This record gives sequence, C-alpha cells and structure tokens, in this order.
Amino acid sequence: MQDETTRPSGGLGRYLAYVVMLALGVGGFLIIRHFGVDLDAPRAAEADTLVAGATKVRMDALMHLLLALAVIIITARGLAALCVRLNQPPVIGEVIAGLMLGPSLLGRIAPSAAAYVLPQSVAPFLGVLAQVGVVLYMFLVGVELDLSRIRGRVHSTVVISHASIVTPFLLGSGLALLLYPRFSNSSVPFTVFCLFSGVAMSVTAFPVLARILTDRGIQRSTMGTTALTCAAVDDVTAWCLLAIVVSVATHTGGGALLTIGLSVIYVALMVLVVRPLLTRFARWQQTQGELPRGLLAFVCVLLLVSAFITEAIGIHAIFGAFTLGAMIPHDSSLAKALKAKLEDIVLVFFLPAFFAYTGMRTQVSLLNGASTWLWCGIVLAVASAGKFGGSFVAARLSGLGWRDAASIGVLMNTRGLVELIVLNIGLDLKVISPTLFAMLVLMAVITTVSTTPILHAIGKLKPALPPPAPAPTPASSTS
Repeated sequence: MQDETTRPSGGLGRYLAYVVMLALGVGGFLIIRHFGVDLDAPRAAEADTLVAGATKVRMDALMHLLLALAVIIITARGLAALCVRLNQPPVIGEVIAGLMLGPSLLGRIAPSAAAYVLPQSVAPFLGVLAQVGVVLYMFLVGVELDLSRIRGRVHSTVVISHASIVTPFLLGSGLALLLYPRFSNSSVPFTVFCLFSGVAMSVTAFPVLARILTDRGIQRSTMGTTALTCAAVDDVTAWCLLAIVVSVATHTGGGALLTIGLSVIYVALMVLVVRPLLTRFARWQQTQGELPRGLLAFVCVLLLVSAFITEAIGIHAIFGAFTLGAMIPHDSSLAKALKAKLEDIVLVFFLPAFFAYTGMRTQVSLLNGASTWLWCGIVLAVASAGKFGGSFVAARLSGLGWRDAASIGVLMNTRGLVELIVLNIGLDLKVISPTLFAMLVLMAVITTVSTTPILHAIGKLKPALPPPAPAPTPASSTS
C-alpha cells in the first residue's frame, strides 16, 4: 500500500523537474540573447550570398519535384489500371500519363497548373531521376534476357529476326532522304541522321511483347516462342546498332573507330571474364539463401561501374547496365532476388518519372499543319510496314502459317518503352529535332496500343492448348 501511495508523488516530481528544466533553458537563452543582440559581425561575403541563393533555389525545386513526383505516380498508376481493364499493357497508361502532364495537354488546357506542378526548373532534376530509372530498368531487362532461348532456336528464327531488323532499317534510312531536309539542320551529319532513323524504325519492345504473350497464355506456343526469340535477338541487335550510332554521333573520324574498338573490348571482357565470374557468384549465392544487403550493394556497385565505363567510352550508360544484367544467369536465384528487390521501385517510382520527363519534351503542338501531320502519318506507315512486312514475309518463308506469321509481324511492331529510350537519346544528342521527336513518340504509342486489338482481330490471342501427355510405357508404369 505504501508503494502505491508514493507513485503519484514520484510522477509529480518528474513533471516538476521537466518544467524547471524547460524554464532554465528558456531563461538561459533569453539571458544569452540579451548580451548578444547588440554585437556586430563582419558583412557577408558575396560567395556566401550566392550559396544562400542557390540553396533557396534548390529547396524550391525540391518542393516542386516532390509534388510533381506525387502527381506523376498517381496519374501513371491510375491510367495503368485503366489500360489493364482495356486489355492494354500497363506501360501504355504510364506513357499516356507522361504525355498528359506535359505541354501537349496539361500545358495547353491549364498552363498555370502545369507551370506549378511541372515547372521547367524541375526538368533537370527529373531528367536525372529519369536517367537513373532507365539505367536500372535496362539492367532488369538484361537480367530477364534468356540467352539460351536465342541459342536454342537460332536456326528457326534467324531469318525472321534479321528480316525484322534489316527491312525497317533500310526503309527508315530511305525515309531519312525525305526527312533530313525538312526536320533536321546542317549541324547534324546526314550519315548520323540516316543511321538513327533506321535504328528508330527497327526497335521492338521485348518486355512489352513478353507481357502481352504472357497475359494471353500463349508464350509457350510455337508462335509465342518464335516471337519471343525474335524479339530477344532484335533487342540485342538494336542496342548494338544504337551503340554504333551514338559513337559516330559523339565522335568523328578516328574517335568513332576508337569508341567502337573499346566497345568490342568491353563486350569481350564482359562475356569472357565477367560472365563466368557472375555465374560462379550466382551458384554460391544460391547456397546462401536470401540475398543479403551486402551482396545487393556489391551487385549495385558492379552495375554502376559497368554503366560508368560505357558512358566514358561514349556509348551511353544504359548499354553497360543492360550488358551486366545479361551476364547474370536469368534462371538463377540471384536474378530472381534482384528482380524482386528492384523491379517494384523501378516500375512504380523511376519509370513514371521517365515518362513524365519524355512528356515534358514532347510538344505535339509542333505538328501544327496538315503537311506536318501527313509526314507523321508517313513515319507511322513506314515504321509499321517495315516491321510487319519484314517479319511476316520471313515467317511465311520459314514455314509458318499466315495467321502465325501475321501475329509475329504485329508483335514485332510493338515498340513501347524501348523506343522512347532510343528517342530520348537521339534528342539529347540533337540528332533529331523536337518536331521529329514528337512524331516518333506518337508512332511508338500508336504501334504499341494497336498491337492487342489487331491480334484480337487475327484471332491468335486464345491460349494455346498444351500438347497431350505421352502414353506411359510398361516400364514407366511399373516404376
């Protein structure tokens, strides 16, 4: 009983101690302020004033950037969910969200809101986030790339995959003869413009294509396996071609040859040295169970170093990220753990920032006349004819039926996010003008959106029936 009666007094004593402590703190501060308020200090140096101003600008930009990211993520997730309900890949909604928040829509109907949510002052910071997101995304694309699929079906798909690259590349290069005098300038060499035009027409979005096939349950059918293999070959080939274009665009003469030579050495080292080491590392990690943070940090450092090397060589950081990812065995527990830890944050946070950054750079209003829209239609027609036509004819010559061949042609015309990455590189290098950039962005969106409806029309989106199981032999029945 005595202990219970003393507890309130002990609690009251602690409260009184807190009050006294606070009173002493406030009183002590007021006394110090009384003696120091009249003191003089030297005038602020000009450099200190500039630093303070820059800090204020950075804080304002941070405030707008945080608001912009919140709006971007909400809009992207909402439209992605809507696209799923419409049997479209979620990436389509995210791309459209980026375009809506840019000058093409929000900037036209509510310029004051656009200036507050996505002011030009946040563009550099959003651009850095976008580049980091693309580097991480391309690393994941490399991790998911099944190189054994390419080797296993190379004889049956090499004609289709090469035709789906060569045909649109030649058509795009030929179209450059008409586009160059209208949508370029003398500072861009025609060779670079022609190469980039060919590559832009040759791209296939392997991740989007795989998602469409998986959602429909036909990824293991003959047509689905062929399309996935061709898209994987296309991805590797397109990135190699783009690396050549970037090296030629950023260097001249011997500089371009040096960049290409260093790129070959880099790829050789990755295949001959890094891949065996990563294979052994993946086997060792499988015995450790869950991927610890230390090993995750080690892989992230390798990713950053590889991206840094290719950026220093002059072929863009995404090639280093993609190449390192492709060196990791795609079916290993290491690959699965990396995908589980990185995929969500990349898809939910970083890629919407990339789409918004692309949207800020896309000005559909530049297509302000009938002739410009006519050229946009020509670009769309050439891109679709090159991909679909080359793939369809090659598939028919390889023995596939017309429905399977047409389905492969439509699937190979899917461009999606991969095309946007290529186009942003071209705009950064000033190889393409903002007007042509807007045309090509619209082409990428339209070709990707049209894939699922056209496949529905062809009638090849029904899941393929699994092959019948073989009848058991007497020996197998007794065992």
